[in-house]
Amino acid sequence: LNHVADRFDLRPDIRFDTRIASAHFDEAKGRWAVRTEAGETIDAKFCVAATGCLSVPNEPNFKGQETFKGPTYHTGRWPHEGVDFTGKRVAVIGTGSSAIQSIPQIAKQAAQVYVFQRTPNYSVPAHNGPIDISVAEAWLANRDENRQLQKMSSAGFLFSNPREELATQVGDNERRKVFEERWAQGGFSVQASFADLSVDPAANAMAAEFAASKIREIVKDPAVADKLTPKDYPFGTKRLCVDTGYYEVFNQPHVQLIDLKETPLDTITATGVKTTGGEFEVDAIVFAIGFDAMTGALSKIDIQGRGGETLKAAWAEGPKSYLGLMVSGFPNLFTVTGPGSPSVLSNMIVSIEQHVDWLADLMGFMTLNGLATIEPTADSQNAWVDHVNEAANHTLYPVANSWYLGANVPGKPRVFMPYIGGVGAYRTLCDAVAANGYMGFKLRPAA
Repeated sequence: LNHVADRFDLRPDIRFDTRIASAHFDEAKGRWAVRTEAGETIDAKFCVAATGCLSVPNEPNFKGQETFKGPTYHTGRWPHEGVDFTGKRVAVIGTGSSAIQSIPQIAKQAAQVYVFQRTPNYSVPAHNGPIDISVAEAWLANRDENRQLQKMSSAGFLFSNPREELATQVGDNERRKVFEERWAQGGFSVQASFADLSVDPAANAMAAEFAASKIREIVKDPAVADKLTPKDYPFGTKRLCVDTGYYEVFNQPHVQLIDLKETPLDTITATGVKTTGGEFEVDAIVFAIGFDAMTGALSKIDIQGRGGETLKAAWAEGPKSYLGLMVSGFPNLFTVTGPGSPSVLSNMIVSIEQHVDWLADLMGFMTLNGLATIEPTADSQNAWVDHVNEAANHTLYPVANSWYLGANVPGKPRVFMPYIGGVGAYRTLCDAVAANGYMGFKLRPAA
C-alpha cells in the first residue's frame, strides 16, 4: 500500500484518521453532502463507497463479558504492536477463518489454550513458503496473458485451476488421487477439484468425506477429530478456511477444544469462561467472531438518497442493488464490491480493479456527455436481485448459515449477498451494460 501511494503520489489526496458520519443527496443540486465526524462537509458530484466487505468487526455480546478482569482482544482489531501470550492461559471464542489462522500462533506462546467452538469449519493447508523463482519468472514472462486469464476466470484466481470433470463421473481411485493432489497443492485449489462440488450434493459429500478423512488422519484423538469435523452443512459453502498447522495444534497437550454444542457458553466471569459443563479460568480472552460482512460499514453511515430515504430503510429486508454497484433512489452513489457483485467469492483485488475501471469509464462518459446523475431503474434492480438469487439457488451455498447470508449477525436479514455467477461472466455483463448506453440506468442531463 505504501508502494502504490508513493508511486502514484496519492498521499495529498488521502485523509487519514477520518470517519464519515453521513452522506445526504441534495436533489436540487444533484450533489452529495458528505459530513465527517469532525464536522467538516465535503460537496461532491459522485460518492464512491469503497468501505470494504470485511471492515467492521462483529461485536461480542456475551453475558458477563464486562466483568472479566483480564485483557480481551478481537481478531478484527488486533493491536498493531502485537500481543505476548507467553505463559498465559488464553480462551479463544470462535473457530472461523481468523481463529483458525491465529490459534496455532497463540499456542506457540501460551501455557494453555482453550478453544470454544460453536460450529466447526472446513480448513485446507496453505503450504506457505518462499515463492519458486521459476514460477515468478513464468508469471512475469506472460504477465499480460495471465492478467487477462485472471479477469475472465470464474473466481479471479489462476492458481486454483478449476477442473471440468465431475466427481460423480470418475472412479474412486481417480477421485481420491485428484483430491490428494489438490490437498498437497493447498489453498482454494481443493475446492476446484471437480466442477460439481458446489452444485451436486452427492459430489459435495465425496469432498466432505475426503476432508473428514484428512482431519482424522491429522488429529490423534478420534473424539476431538470428530468434533472438528463439520456435519450440518456442505463442504465449502461456508468460507473455506486456509491454515498453517490448525488441526495439528489439537495434538498438543496444552490445547483443549470445548464443544459449545455439547456444553453451551453460559457466561463470562471475572476470571474466565463458564459453560454448562464447567468454568475455565483464563488470563486473556480472544474474540474470533468475525465481521458484519458486506453491509456493515455502509450501515454505520447515515446515507440518505432521494426524498430523504435512508439506505438502511431501502435494505431493511436485505441489500438490493443493480450489478452490486448502485442502488435505486441513490443517484451517483457507487458501492465498490457491494452486495450483488462477485466480491467475497472472488479474488478481491481483481474484482475491485474491475469496479474501479468500470466506474472511471462511466464518470468519463458522463462528463463528456454533460450528464448530471445516474441511478438504476427499479425494474433493472429487481431483475438483478432475482438473477443473483437464482444463481445462488442453483448451488449448495444457501444451505449453510454463513456470513455470506449475514447469519452470524443477530437480527440481520438472511439474504445471500455475493453474486456467484463468476468474475468473467460478471465482467462480460457489466461491459455489455456500458456498451448499450448503460442499459438499466437512468441518466439525467445537467440542468
